[in-house]
Amino acid sequence: MKKVVIIGGGTAGTMMANALAKGMGEKLKNGDVSVTMISDKKEHLYQPGLLYIPFGLKTEEEIIRPVKDVVSPLVDIVFDEATQFSTEQKQVKTKSGKTLSYDYLIIATGSRPAMEEVPGLEEAGHIFYTLDGAMKLQKAMEEFDGGNVVMAVGLPHKCPVAPLEFTMMFDDWAREKGIREKTNITYCYPLQKPYGTESVAKLATKEYTERNINIETFFMIDHVDAEKKELVALDDTRIPFDLLVMIPPHKGADVTVKSSLTDNDEGWLPTDRQYLNHVDHDDVFVIGDATNLPISKAGSTAHFEVEILAENLISMIDGGQANKRYNGKVFCFIETGLHKATYIAFNYDQPPKPVTPSKAVHWAKLSYNNAHWINLKGIL
Repeated sequence: MKKVVIIGGGTAGTMMANALAKGMGEKLKNGDVSVTMISDKKEHLYQPGLLYIPFGLKTEEEIIRPVKDVVSPLVDIVFDEATQFSTEQKQVKTKSGKTLSYDYLIIATGSRPAMEEVPGLEEAGHIFYTLDGAMKLQKAMEEFDGGNVVMAVGLPHKCPVAPLEFTMMFDDWAREKGIREKTNITYCYPLQKPYGTESVAKLATKEYTERNINIETFFMIDHVDAEKKELVALDDTRIPFDLLVMIPPHKGADVTVKSSLTDNDEGWLPTDRQYLNHVDHDDVFVIGDATNLPISKAGSTAHFEVEILAENLISMIDGGQANKRYNGKVFCFIETGLHKATYIAFNYDQPPKPVTPSKAVHWAKLSYNNAHWINLKGIL
């Protein structure tokens, strides 16, 4: 029996498990192959939905479903936390003491906002990249009646366009609430422009200028002064706030940060940009946020990676070759407010070119959000 072990029950891991189940159904039923997914959570969270929680546009119930409901019954699910893997013994160890052997290992452990990297953030700031954070921000916005609003971004982070989306959505929200005239919005970004890609930076600059949103570039976050309610940069630039929303730098999961498979402190795993195997191991693959690939850490990235890797892995299990190559394909919707959106599609060689924002694209994004659950199962 060939054993496939997937570490991670998020979007990348779930899509991969379902793709393998779909492509090797008979082999799984006959016991020729097994697919096991290790998930440290029993509920699947649709992370892009968190963007809408602070504005009251989504509820907790709409973006969460039991993991068992979104994974093929042909997949064995182990609800546990992977704590260690040995490529020599081809084993994964879990927090509860289980040891799982594998022939092929797929690491889909995602990324997390490293709150601890920004002293004072937990005391005086808000994030919307976790469910708890998004719910707390919703409450803070309900009580907000004007003042200085600061959106600050640390790098790297997943859902790269989300800070832009939140800022423009907040502008619309403040206008509809009737408090925009007494609200000052400042967007802080660590690079020369408000986004790392030229075309998206140009879009953001245009939108922000028209909306009277301040842009602070080269802003390298140092800490939050909770007592004075100021965001402090490395060069001691200080920006006062009444409401601080921040995207702290992200890191990989603890199991990858501590692993010998990584070559950096953040836990990103060196990954072949075309075949998606770990650069030092032909039987270990990395997908989703856990890679060190020079592309967005986003759900659509995982989707397109899974399409390639699933087909290659099924071929390898059958004794064939990995013939498909991932070209870095990514597709992202970008909300440009509460009622309009644009999108970008790009790959390793072709940079993104945002289309003109429209209501039609906004509704397309909302439809895609609702379709996530069938997308997970490989139906879309």
